[in-house]
Amino acid sequence: MSIATLISSIDAEIAKLHQARALLAGAASPAPKKRGRPAKAAKAAGAVNAIAAKPAKKKRKLSLEGRARIAAAAKARWAAKKAK
Repeated sequence: MSIATLISSIDAEIAKLHQARALLAGAASPAPKKRGRPAKAAKAAGAVNAIAAKPAKKKRKLSLEGRARIAAAAKARWAAKKAK
């Protein structure tokens, strides 16, 4: 074998190895995450799934007496603070 044929066969092997490495590296690495705001369709699909997964919480209501107690306590706090 001449040197030229050896070099050409080595170059062919190197090309095959580079191609195999590129295929393996592309399959092994996950797709890069996209940056920025998600598309409307993906956002809407995620919102539908999130709503369906969680049951709606019962809204708590405050009675008039409870509101009056809180207001009186707040007024008392402010009066104490102003008195100092």
